[in-house]
Amino acid sequence: MKVCVYPGSFDPVTNGHLDIIDRAAKLCDKLIVAVLVNSRKNPAFSLEERVGLLEKVLKDRDNVVVESFDGLLIDFIKEKNACSIIKGLRAVSDFEYELQMALLNKNLDPDVETLFMMTNINYFFLSSSAVKELARNNGNIEGLVPECIREDIMNKITK
Repeated sequence: MKVCVYPGSFDPVTNGHLDIIDRAAKLCDKLIVAVLVNSRKNPAFSLEERVGLLEKVLKDRDNVVVESFDGLLIDFIKEKNACSIIKGLRAVSDFEYELQMALLNKNLDPDVETLFMMTNINYFFLSSSAVKELARNNGNIEGLVPECIREDIMNKITK
């Protein structure tokens, strides 16, 4: 079974993330959307909330599961017997950082590949940070996040 992992903070999940998830799921037998605990970030949503939002959005996708992890991604990859890491790229600045991480992971485990997927042109501008900023200021996030969680995001951010 070919298992891939798409890691991220997903704070919150956007339609850009969902596009990468749907495209990546076609490349493997099982896609693990891995929500990371990142001590360098102060997320707006708790780990449990982020996992819950993703599970709500992805409930009808048969080969996609949501899990959380803390620690090194490469250790999570080994634990799950995954062969590849999926990373979405928007801009050159994303590539520079993600290339460094991919090379580091390759150094830690030469058998694990990192696959870079370019964002859909419709989501090139989209980030979780932008969604949170719009929501904080009562902006319209329709079309930026999955419709089934839009109200959840607005309720959380505008409190």
